[in-house]
Amino acid sequence: MDLSALQSYINKVELFRILLPLALVFCLAKFLGLVARKLSMPQVVGQILAGILLGPCVFNLVDISDPSYGLSIRSIAEIGVIMLMFSAGLGTDLKELLRVGPTAFFVALAGVFVPLAAGTGIYWLFGFDNGNRFFEALLIGTVLSATSVSITVQALKELGYLRSKVGNTILSAAIIDDIIGIIVLTFVITLSDSEGKGNHESVWIICLKVALFFAIAIGLGFLLYHGFKWLEKRRPHTRTIPIFAMAFCFFFSYAAETFFGIAEITGAYAAGIMFCQLKSASYIEEKIDVCLYMFFGPVFFASVGLKSNLKGMHPSIIVFALVLTFVAMAAKVVGCGLAAKLCGYRKSDSLKVGVGMMTRGEVALIVTDKGITSGIIGRNMNFAVIPLVIISSLATPVLLKVLYAIRPDNKVKKKSDRESQQKAMTYGEMYEDNNPKAKEDLVIIKTKVK
Repeated sequence: MDLSALQSYINKVELFRILLPLALVFCLAKFLGLVARKLSMPQVVGQILAGILLGPCVFNLVDISDPSYGLSIRSIAEIGVIMLMFSAGLGTDLKELLRVGPTAFFVALAGVFVPLAAGTGIYWLFGFDNGNRFFEALLIGTVLSATSVSITVQALKELGYLRSKVGNTILSAAIIDDIIGIIVLTFVITLSDSEGKGNHESVWIICLKVALFFAIAIGLGFLLYHGFKWLEKRRPHTRTIPIFAMAFCFFFSYAAETFFGIAEITGAYAAGIMFCQLKSASYIEEKIDVCLYMFFGPVFFASVGLKSNLKGMHPSIIVFALVLTFVAMAAKVVGCGLAAKLCGYRKSDSLKVGVGMMTRGEVALIVTDKGITSGIIGRNMNFAVIPLVIISSLATPVLLKVLYAIRPDNKVKKKSDRESQQKAMTYGEMYEDNNPKAKEDLVIIKTKVK
């Protein structure tokens, strides 16, 4: 057997190994998603629960750390979150996003510094000490400042409020507070060396990279918008446009992470915003959503549960984890909710903003891993963050559902009305006919056909 044949055989074995885990994930995620929907909860709750049941927390049927297929599942999950954020960007109302920009920035600041102070204080009160107590506490606070918006995005999409004022505020604030969190993390790591002499220049380099990223995104977005308008005229409503848009999304996500040190999901969301004003934006979003619903979405949300492992936790860490989880969720609700209220939002909308920002996920785990790798905190702190990720990921969609059931958007009370309004915005923009009656008839036809 020559080398190429051996490589082919190994690839087939790896493909064989991943098929059963994927089958288990799809079946259980879909089943529990339907159960969640029957219970009037977002399907994402069921998909996360499927990962918890299949992972090491319960039955351990799917091991995401298995070298033969674990990396493949994690890669599929990463592609899933990139596509989810790209879809969220495509569905963004750019005018509304610009209008809530200052509010989102204020909400993001509160969403970083209130949890930062709360996490630092809780760690200090519990008396943990790994040799550099102040910076250890500060790093735990930085973990609490991170927001994982992916689950909130899916929940808002299912509820029909992603393009609302609250939805745009949550999306914008989550992107901004992740960037602020990266800068804070850099400060903590660079200042926490043994001599207390951090490389301050690297902090300013990161700030410069962030500014440069957004400057390039704005300029490139302007060029792409006109380039794709030309492509729309040449090949209107064809698969060519979604394919090129998806290719650019992957490229820009890669560039954001590789060249600017910004999370790839930020690059994906920025790419989506670049295309959101196109007439074919809804057509692109429709094609992306099919891939998400059928394949990448269930794997990503199940992976949140698959990555969780609560075995081997010390009792003191369990108590600390429970307190930390409560404080982390409350700090986001209080900080972001109060900031939204000060910006003129209603009490109910302010609470929705706070709840939408309280979920933690891959960003919190990445920051924790960075702190462990840098030697700032002990490896046992990983056990304290995992319950936060699980509980906040499950609680956020449920609480959003409850809040919108109690106080729906004033402009659209019923789910059917929300769907009709979104279709009117979607299909009406795909045609240049300025006759309002014609657009209204088109929406009615499209709604009935679906």
